[in-house]
Amino acid sequence: MDNQEQRPIPPKPAAPPTAGLPHVAVPTDPTAAPPQKHGRAVSVLLKALFVVVLLGVVGGLVWLASWLGSETAAPPADPGSGVVEVSPTPLPTPLALPREGVTPPDYRLGDCFKDFDPEALRSTVVACDTPHSAQLVAVFRYPGNNSYPGRETLAAKALEACQASRLAPAANDFTLNFQRAYPSGTSWESGDRRVDCYVTADGGNVIDASVLP
Repeated sequence: MDNQEQRPIPPKPAAPPTAGLPHVAVPTDPTAAPPQKHGRAVSVLLKALFVVVLLGVVGGLVWLASWLGSETAAPPADPGSGVVEVSPTPLPTPLALPREGVTPPDYRLGDCFKDFDPEALRSTVVACDTPHSAQLVAVFRYPGNNSYPGRETLAAKALEACQASRLAPAANDFTLNFQRAYPSGTSWESGDRRVDCYVTADGGNVIDASVLP
């Protein structure tokens, strides 16, 4: 029998101490970059600032559009047609002259009148190269559905028509005045919508040329 020596089994070595060692977190993906929390915060702040500025700009534009709309939507003080006629339109077939007993509604821009009376119900239209005392140089027409605007408004519109008239150099050869004519309340009710501007001569039938270009 062989002699056998029994030796005690040595104890397993104790695990190395871990207390006091720094703890290092190991990322699950070694290639992944650490999170950039600061950069994200700056990006969010810039986006929020952009939205605030954009809303301010949009609000300002809306207010400006509303203000301009309120300005342009204001009703005009004088709701006429907006056009003062100062250039005569030639007829395809000129009317024979002189013409006696022409009523005011039939006066045409550029007509010349002998012995003119702006309050007369009839006048004599003559050729402008023959002696006459007045010529119709500007016309303004109100729409037929307008209500009577009042005497002062009509007088102001007639003055505007006279100021818009364009006279030829021949006008400098005569001593002329502007004469305004506009509807009364009664004539307006009967359909008169014309505001007229004439040039007239105080000395009677002394004009012998058209004063329009």
